[in-house]
Amino acid sequence: MADELWVANAGKIPYLEAVELQTRLRERRQAGEIPDSLLLLEHPPVYTKGRRTERADLPMGDEWYMSQGIEVHDTSRGGRVTYHGPGQLVGYPIMAIGDVIAYLRTMEAAIIAALADEGVEAEVREGLTGVWVGERKIGSIGLHVSKGITMHGFAVNVDNDLQPFEWVVPCGIDGVRMTSLYLETGRTGGMSCFRKRVAWRFAGAYGLRQRIVSLARLEEPALESVAG
Repeated sequence: MADELWVANAGKIPYLEAVELQTRLRERRQAGEIPDSLLLLEHPPVYTKGRRTERADLPMGDEWYMSQGIEVHDTSRGGRVTYHGPGQLVGYPIMAIGDVIAYLRTMEAAIIAALADEGVEAEVREGLTGVWVGERKIGSIGLHVSKGITMHGFAVNVDNDLQPFEWVVPCGIDGVRMTSLYLETGRTGGMSCFRKRVAWRFAGAYGLRQRIVSLARLEEPALESVAG
């Protein structure tokens, strides 16, 4: 199983619940109880603040955002503030890595390949993290690594409401405009297909064989050691 990527569709779950889930799975990966894994899911509306977030990134103040029905949470990942909501594909890889920059660049390449499969030409921009379509940002990345194992990951706008991005300074970039797969293609209901494309491209980019598993399978107490 060491050359497999276990992929689980976790559905729509609250942000803090997803953090707890990642923490449990990272401990299992560190112990060699599961192979490299990828959680794919959606969140209810939430702003997450990375370690470099500044007060000016959320100019309205936390209480105003919460009054709009959007939770606000601190997080251990790098980067600054971003938004997650229904219709956005979020990916949380739990993987053993060595070179953080190579890991990040491979992740960007996998997202770009999945978007290309949908007919969207995306790219990276010099000096910035994430994935762009022209001047508009479509995918964000924020990572945390502990004892060689990753948490957090990426978010790609599929057919989500982009208005909440306008209420903050997303990723700390003044004036950035966001886009989505829907805006670029005009196609609705693309989440299921795009989720499959991302999983396949992600596994391939890291030289792993994709294996679809249930969330329960990832958390089963007795699995053979797969360290390596």
